[in-house]
Amino acid sequence: MKKLLPLFFIFISILQAGAVCPRKLIASVPFELAGTYVVINVKINNSSTLKLILDTGVRNTIITELQSDDEVSLNFTEIKDIQGLGTNQILNAYIAHNNILNIGKLKLYNKTVHVLKEDVFNLSRQTGTKVNGLLGADIFQNHIVQIDYSRRRIFFYDPDGFIPPDKYGYMPMTIEKQKMYIHLSILEKDTARRSIKMLMDTGAELTAWFQTLTNKAISIPEKSIKGRIGQGLSGEITGYFARVPQICISNFCVKNPIVAFPDSAAIAEIIKNSDRDGTIGCRLLSRFNLIIDVMNRKFYFKPNSHFNDEFTYNIAGIEVVQPMLFLPQFEIINVWKGSPADVAGIKAGDMITEINGEKLFSYTVNEVKSFFERSTKRPMTITVQRNNENLTFQVDMKARI
Repeated sequence: MKKLLPLFFIFISILQAGAVCPRKLIASVPFELAGTYVVINVKINNSSTLKLILDTGVRNTIITELQSDDEVSLNFTEIKDIQGLGTNQILNAYIAHNNILNIGKLKLYNKTVHVLKEDVFNLSRQTGTKVNGLLGADIFQNHIVQIDYSRRRIFFYDPDGFIPPDKYGYMPMTIEKQKMYIHLSILEKDTARRSIKMLMDTGAELTAWFQTLTNKAISIPEKSIKGRIGQGLSGEITGYFARVPQICISNFCVKNPIVAFPDSAAIAEIIKNSDRDGTIGCRLLSRFNLIIDVMNRKFYFKPNSHFNDEFTYNIAGIEVVQPMLFLPQFEIINVWKGSPADVAGIKAGDMITEINGEKLFSYTVNEVKSFFERSTKRPMTITVQRNNENLTFQVDMKARI
């Protein structure tokens, strides 16, 4: 009998260990990175596979564009005006309720889907890869969701008995109209540190933007540049880019990040009924692996290998798209007024053929964009085609902020 006791205790230990399951995995889904956008394969009502950007800044899924090989069945019940950042442009969307979203092996029921009457984002042209729209924050409602940028996977967990992995930090989170807010701290030009309330927006390809309307607004640093911040649901967003000394998520601080300060007209409607200070986007969030627990209002985070990457911005002031997927053609759609590209004489509509003597046949649109964010002492040489004529320009690439 004595010889059986050690085996008996081992057996009991195994049973006890098996009884404690810190994380019950429901589904594991791979994703692609388009710049810092998370792009996920999704089926809606057994549709063909759609590619959607995970966007915690919108409540519901929004289809922005469908291509000839896309098939999806939706039962529209109404048309709505929808509002977001921008200069108060009215945007209409068809609304379909009670849809089923398939994300890998996961099925999500009773989801609302919007279909824009006009594609204002041009996401496929912007990213150089097929993108059909935005996957909204309502997918977080019934599961704990881990966004692992290191492994490029999203994990959906059962919330019962969930215990986060080791070495993840934690902070409380607030939920307002299905959108997620956390409090960060910011170091401005002085030594005073301020607590700020920020929307978490994985669909905003920037580090952060700050509101400029109220008396508690973050001050725009003296050293700043004017530029186009992006495209919102309600129109174009312009404003200023600048560096602030430090932004911290708990004890993890990034130094000298480049942030944006939108013009007041672009954010007035959004800010007037909100007490938030701004938004943090995917250029900051992608430096962490994230776990989001909406039901318990908890946010977990751990820095990944990109945490100390340099913060960059569009020094040249050139915005470029890829008009046709899989063809290495790059069209300039906007040149910031007063930017180095504008001073050099580059214009919207120019087609870029060479940069620094290199032809661009093997480049992606994101790789082309990265040229415009590299500070160099020597000017960048850009060759464009304009009205069947090849023109070459020298663009000053010294950083201004």
